[in-house]
Amino acid sequence: MYKLFIGGKFTRTESERYLAAKNPSSGEKICNISRASRKDVRNAVTAARTGFNSWSVKTGYERGQILYRLAEMLEGRKEQFIFEIISSTTLSRQKASKEVEKCIDRTVWYAGFSDKWAQLAGTVNPVQDGYFNFSIPEPTGIVGIVLPDEPSLLALVTRMCPVIVSGNSCVIISSEKSPLSALSFSEPGVL
Repeated sequence: MYKLFIGGKFTRTESERYLAAKNPSSGEKICNISRASRKDVRNAVTAARTGFNSWSVKTGYERGQILYRLAEMLEGRKEQFIFEIISSTTLSRQKASKEVEKCIDRTVWYAGFSDKWAQLAGTVNPVQDGYFNFSIPEPTGIVGIVLPDEPSLLALVTRMCPVIVSGNSCVIISSEKSPLSALSFSEPGVL
C-alpha cells in the first residue's frame, strides 16, 4: 500500500480510498495506491508552500548540487526503476532501461542548468540615459503537475526538474494507469 507523500512524509489519505495498480500485460495486481481527497490536496499545497519558503532562497548552485545528488541516487536504484517500469507498463526491458537512462541524463542536464537559467532568462532593458533596468527571473510559487500515463518515470523527471530548478515547489499527481515508478521515486533514498 503506497500512502500519499506530503511534506516529506508518507501519510494516510483522509478518505481511506485507494486504487489497485495492475500489470497491464497480465492483469495481476501490483499494489494499492492511495487516492487523495480535497483535504489531502489542500494539505499538500500547504506543505509545498512551507517547502517553497526554504527552497526558493537557495542559490542556483545549491539547487544544482541537490539535483546532481538526485541523479546519483537514480543511478544507484536504476535496476529497481527498470523493473517497476516493466511491471507497470508494456515496455520491454531495453525501452525501460533507455527511459531510466534518459531520466538520469535529464536530471544531470537540469543540475548543470540550475545556476545558468537566471543569466539566460534575465536581461538588461533599454531605458533612458542615467538609469538601469534589469529583468531578473524569480520563483513564482507552487506549480501543480498532473502526470500523463506514459512514459511513467520520464514524465515525472521532465516536468518536475524545470519547476524546482527555477526555485518553485510543486504538487504532483501521478498517473492512475502506471503510478508505480513515480511513487517509488518519492521513497527515501531518492528524495
